[in-house]
Amino acid sequence: MIFEIIKSEGISHNSYFLGSGSEAAVVDPRRDVDVYLELAERHRVRIRYIFETHRNEDYTIGSVELAGHVDAEILHGSALDFRYGTPVREGDTFRLGNLELEVLETPGHTYESISIAVRDTSVSDECLMVFVGDVLFAGETGRVDFFGPEKIPETAGLLYDSIHEKILPLGDHVLVCPAHGAGSVCGADIRDMDTTTAGYERLTNPYLQMGRDEFIEHKKSERLYTPPYFRRMEENNLRGLKLEREHLEALPLQDFRELMGEGAQVVDVRNPTSFCGGHIPDSLNIWQDGFAAFAGYFLNYEDPVLIVDDGRGVDPVRRSLIRLGYDNMAGYLAGGFPSWYMAGLEIMKMRAISVHELREMEGDFFLLDVRKITDRERFHIEGSEHIWVGDLPDNLDLIPEKDVVIYCDSGYKSTIAASILEGHGFNVTTVLGGIGAWLRAGYPVAGDV
Repeated sequence: MIFEIIKSEGISHNSYFLGSGSEAAVVDPRRDVDVYLELAERHRVRIRYIFETHRNEDYTIGSVELAGHVDAEILHGSALDFRYGTPVREGDTFRLGNLELEVLETPGHTYESISIAVRDTSVSDECLMVFVGDVLFAGETGRVDFFGPEKIPETAGLLYDSIHEKILPLGDHVLVCPAHGAGSVCGADIRDMDTTTAGYERLTNPYLQMGRDEFIEHKKSERLYTPPYFRRMEENNLRGLKLEREHLEALPLQDFRELMGEGAQVVDVRNPTSFCGGHIPDSLNIWQDGFAAFAGYFLNYEDPVLIVDDGRGVDPVRRSLIRLGYDNMAGYLAGGFPSWYMAGLEIMKMRAISVHELREMEGDFFLLDVRKITDRERFHIEGSEHIWVGDLPDNLDLIPEKDVVIYCDSGYKSTIAASILEGHGFNVTTVLGGIGAWLRAGYPVAGDV
């Protein structure tokens, strides 16, 4: 048997490559599909099936793109009117060599969610593993709020039933393969484990210890952020989207500036200290390792996207843009930021301070906490106000016309926020090290520490 986990960092997405004999299946493929083609070539197998566990919200699925390269059938749940592929229903089975793949209808996270139970019939009729999509995670369960708060009692009840009537009865030994890992916005607090087992989750997952009514009440009280780009992903994944632009082109300075003049979105993916030292006016700072997680909060799908990098290469950014459906990616600045300032063009700098400087600050300034609300409730710097960084563009009217000092966990999200506010004319300062450094310095915090 062939079993491979393909991770997409940033959005913490897991897809899977499963094979037996001369055939293989891919579960929840990402849109940059070269990895699956390479695996098929390496293992000398034909990709026969592409399974979608649900209509994904946090990335554009790569099923249509992959099917354009191989002769494979796309299979997904029947409770949604997809514009492509073949609907499957409870009990449908598919063969891959010695493996039997059975469809389980497991609604809750979405209405059309399915799971795929796998058996190696050459060994036993017992289930070996199950691909659960966003039904169950390590230490968590899927979110159920995508259809509005009024639907949560229904969707939470469906999810509870799916877990307790479909997944757990497969057996404690069954390997559980979720579509996301730690850090994903598709669950509140997913453990940092690639896979888990039904038995381990039954014993250790706090949400599986709850009765049905308690579980529903818990889901009603969850507070999860929904990035604005999710709506675009839902549309993409309903109709299927082939890749329109695969490469991110190196642009000479003149071409880069011409696109800027036409309203392009400039994203500087260098780290905060580099960005603060000098950057292109009106550019947005999202550090490279955080690009996949945050770009969808701030970039639109109409204006060209331009990248300024740090010389490490733009392939991770390119792949993130593809996965998030940004076919409007236009290119990156050849030579990086040095080509800008060596041409004698205007640059901007941003004030960055240490937690010690923040502790000693006096005068009238606005201290802004841009972490998640659940993190703020645990502890925060007294006197600060709160706006989650992803909500900042829609809440600029809450920022007073005074010096703004911004902190987050470590200084990365605060510099995103600072670059947004700087672009709207605010006088901003970012706190390097964030509240993590503040705590390590021994400074006091308020909240439930």
